[in-house]
Amino acid sequence: RTNKPDVPIIHPQDPVLRIGSNLTASCWVHPDLGIHASSLYWTLNGQQLPSSLYRVLSPTNLSVTLAALSASRQTSGDNLVCHNHKGHILAGSCLYVGMPPEKPVNLTCWSKNTKDLTCSWAPGGRGETNISTKYKLKYKLRWYGTEKECKDNTHTLPYSCSITQDLHLFTPYEIWVEASNQLGKAKSDVITVDILEVVTTDPPSGVMVSRVGQLEDQLSVRWEAPPALKDFLFRAKYQIRYRLEENQEWKVMDDVGNQTSCRLAGLRPGTVYFVQVRCNPVGIYGSRKAGIWSEWTHPTAASTPHSERLMSGSCDSKSSGDSNSTLRRELKQFFGWVRKHAYGCSSMSMKLYDQWRVLMQKSHKTRNQVGKHRQCREAARTNTHVRSRAAKT
Repeated sequence: RTNKPDVPIIHPQDPVLRIGSNLTASCWVHPDLGIHASSLYWTLNGQQLPSSLYRVLSPTNLSVTLAALSASRQTSGDNLVCHNHKGHILAGSCLYVGMPPEKPVNLTCWSKNTKDLTCSWAPGGRGETNISTKYKLKYKLRWYGTEKECKDNTHTLPYSCSITQDLHLFTPYEIWVEASNQLGKAKSDVITVDILEVVTTDPPSGVMVSRVGQLEDQLSVRWEAPPALKDFLFRAKYQIRYRLEENQEWKVMDDVGNQTSCRLAGLRPGTVYFVQVRCNPVGIYGSRKAGIWSEWTHPTAASTPHSERLMSGSCDSKSSGDSNSTLRRELKQFFGWVRKHAYGCSSMSMKLYDQWRVLMQKSHKTRNQVGKHRQCREAARTNTHVRSRAAKT
C-alpha cells in the first residue's frame, strides 16, 4: 500500500491475533511534521493507555506494547489510535483478537412439506470466536453428484441455511458445515439425510373444542389434517395436550393415533381448559420412519359444565356424603375397567362411558329426590305433631 510521505502510519495495520497474544505497535510520523515521538500518546477503544507501555524508538517513532490481549469487543475489531499532544488523531489500526473456529456441532435438518431442506447447527467449543467467521453448509447426493453450497442464508434462525432447489426426495444427501476465519478452519461431521424421514408440516387446522352434552368431566376435540399434506400419501400421527386455565403444566396424550377427533375424560367440572394439537407425518411416499413433530396449534379454550352435585346440594348431609363416597367408588371401578380393557380415544369405551355416566347422573338425581321427599315428610310429620300438642294445651 502506497502512503503519502507526510501521513503518520501505524504498524502493523489491522492485525488478526489469537486471544492471549502480545502485540507491539509503532506510530511513525514524518520528520517534516515537526512532531516529536515523546509528545504522542495511544488510546484503545477511546481509553488512553498508560505511558508505562510506551517506548520512544526514535524522534519520529513511538511504540506501545500490549500483553495478553483479550477478545475483541465486537467483530469489527478494537480501535488502536495514535494521537498528538493536542489530542488530534494521527493514525489508527483495528485489532482483531479472537480464536479459530472449532468443529461445528448439532447439525440437524428438516423438510417443510417436502418443499425444502433446512439445516441448522451450532458453533463448536464456546461458540463465539470473537472475530468474523464464515459458515458454509455443503451437501451432495450420497452415491453420486457434485459438491454444492447452500446459498439461502436468509433463514430467521441463526446458523442455518435452506436448500430450496433441485431436491431429490428418494436419494439420501450427505451434508456438513465448514467454518473459517483468518485464524483457521474447521469442518463438522458428515451426516446422511433422507428427506422423506425428516418431513415436518404445519400444525393441524380447524381445531374445535366443545362440551359433550352435560357430561361435566369431558370435552370433545376435533381438527383437520394439515392442508399442505392433504395430497400426499401418508398416515398422520397426532398428539394432544391440555391444561387448566390457571396451571402452566400441560398433560400430553400420546395415544391419539391417526384419527382427527378425540374425547378428553376425567376433567374437572366447571373448569376452563386450554387444548393444543400437533401432527407427525408418518410414511410419506412409503417411508418406514416417522417424520418430525409440527409446532403446536394455538391454544383453544373451552369449559366443562358445572357439576349438578356441586350446585344442587342435598337435604341430608349424611346421605350426601354416603352417596358421594359411593359415586367415587363406582368411578374408581369404572376407570379401572377402562384402563384394563380400552386404550386411547376408543369410540367403544367412550360410548360405554357415556351410557354409564348418564345412568349415574340419573341415579344420583333419584337419590337426591328421595332424600328431599324424606326430609319433607319428616318435616310435615313434625309440624303435625306440634299442632296436635298445641291443640290439646
